[in-house]
Amino acid sequence: MAFSDISLTALRVFREVAERGTLTAAAAALGYTQSAVSRQIASLERAAGTPLLERRHDGVRLTSAGQIVVRRAADVIDQLDATALELAGLPGEEGTVRLGWFPTAGADLLPRALSALRRTHPAITVLSREGRTPALIRALRAGTVELALLASAPPFRPPDTETPALVLVLQTLAERSLRVAVPEHHPLARREYVDVADLRGRRWIGGSGDDHVMGVWPGLDERPEIAHTARDWLAKLHLVAAGCGITTVPGSIGSVVPPGVRVMTVRGGPGEQRRILLARLPRPLSEPAARVAAALRAAALETAA
Repeated sequence: MAFSDISLTALRVFREVAERGTLTAAAAALGYTQSAVSRQIASLERAAGTPLLERRHDGVRLTSAGQIVVRRAADVIDQLDATALELAGLPGEEGTVRLGWFPTAGADLLPRALSALRRTHPAITVLSREGRTPALIRALRAGTVELALLASAPPFRPPDTETPALVLVLQTLAERSLRVAVPEHHPLARREYVDVADLRGRRWIGGSGDDHVMGVWPGLDERPEIAHTARDWLAKLHLVAAGCGITTVPGSIGSVVPPGVRVMTVRGGPGEQRRILLARLPRPLSEPAARVAAALRAAALETAA
């Protein structure tokens, strides 16, 4: 089969696999069976004459040829979708920017940036999605987002090992300190700050799934007691307000905590810093995407200040 004979369906399936990281997740997102997804990938690989995916125990990884195909597939799909909109008499997407963001960015940084952008460039439409770093990096590679806000923890390694290296175009928007949120009537809330030793033996509210330790102070010399888990940060903070435990939060979230919660600085032990990064592929940004990036940088500086 010649590469010119491949179907649009195969390209869409391949982009979904590249973004989701597994055939199973892509099949679920598309409403296909896993065998149907496998057949589409196999047809693409036959046409390319080379493997496009590296099958691993934890999912799939794009080969160098796969990275080329997914980049071109994203261009083809976007152009065809834009053509369909134009033929239907609907507005195109020249001013649309797709953005991914880490969970707590939606509490303050993202709304602040989008609010400013609406005032200065109301014609730009931002379509955003929350995600964890691995998923956002895959989305960048697959071309389904143009920009991704990432949170990075020490030792601040590159977000992935693929090429081209995203680290070459990462911009540190701000540094944010990690703090703890406690109920306002908790004994710890009576102090000006919390000593790291006082965090031992506490009941914690962690993240859900594989992120259950998100919400627990890093580096504690004990196995933490996780009383509750929640994916949503607002849910975690309301559990704190209800006296169900304590949790960690970035310093920037302090302005949006619900009543009944006090955000405390932690002293002693190693300092815990998080970086807020803006990532993109090493290619020229569209003008709308550049405007969004500028708004995010300005909002990050405001939040840090």
